[in-house]
Amino acid sequence: MKKTTLSLLALAAIGTLTLSACSAGDAEGGAKGDEVAGLSGSIGAKDFSEQFILAHLTSQLLNAHGADTDANTQVVGSANVREALESDEFLGYWEYTGTSWITYNGNTTPVQGEEAQFEATKKADAAKGIAWLDPAPLNNTYAFAIRSDKAEELGVTSLSDIAALPVEEQTFCIESEFSTRDDGWPGLKAAYGIDVPDSNVALLDTGVIYTATEKGDDCNFGEVFQTDGRITALDLTVMEDDEEFFPVYQGAFTLKQTTLDEYPGIAEVMALMSELLTTEEMQTLNALADVEGEDPEDIATDWLTEQGLI
Repeated sequence: MKKTTLSLLALAAIGTLTLSACSAGDAEGGAKGDEVAGLSGSIGAKDFSEQFILAHLTSQLLNAHGADTDANTQVVGSANVREALESDEFLGYWEYTGTSWITYNGNTTPVQGEEAQFEATKKADAAKGIAWLDPAPLNNTYAFAIRSDKAEELGVTSLSDIAALPVEEQTFCIESEFSTRDDGWPGLKAAYGIDVPDSNVALLDTGVIYTATEKGDDCNFGEVFQTDGRITALDLTVMEDDEEFFPVYQGAFTLKQTTLDEYPGIAEVMALMSELLTTEEMQTLNALADVEGEDPEDIATDWLTEQGLI
């Protein structure tokens, strides 16, 4: 009886130690805190890889601090994503200062200077009940790129150089949204004096523009984003925006002010990640999706783990 009792006690002790070890392991591999405990809902995204990655990064980071969120990457178009935030379909999403300043707040010219543009945008959206958290260093501004060998052949390095080319060389690939934005094609043509027939402009999906520009059949110049990893992978040369037409497109997480008031810990948690997301770091992450074909959710998990954030 004595041996049996001791054996049972020993087994119980081992069981307790095992449970304790499992709990400790779970804490180390997952939860980091409870700053946003009780927060639930969807993190939104626009329809391109960078946004998919940012949505998964945000959802996973918030979940590691007590939230219960998911990444919704099904909505198409900037305006629709913004509307989804305003109608409480999304808890929040990553926005760019230039987009909000011009597209949502109706301004026709950017504010000079990255910090000044951010503060102006933050103030304008605050009047609408939309809060901007501290931004990441990344600047995903628009640009035009061309095959590097073709750039040398034509002798172009800037957007002003493009306007001076023969009309038959001024061929462009752009996306449909860019074709109508004030900070897009209409404004660019006016700023640089580009005057080409519609036949010189091909409307393509965002991802297709990079490969079309690399091939050079549909266009010489393709609309790209500065943080896109395919620029380097496809040996494209970005044209200098020498008239500084394009606004700064600094990225930051946006959400309803009422949500931030209820869960102020969101700002603290997001600050752990935002400062690490430089233009160069985002190019690297985007290349994993758009060049290597990796899944944005896996990219987010791997990066957050490498950074020690989850």
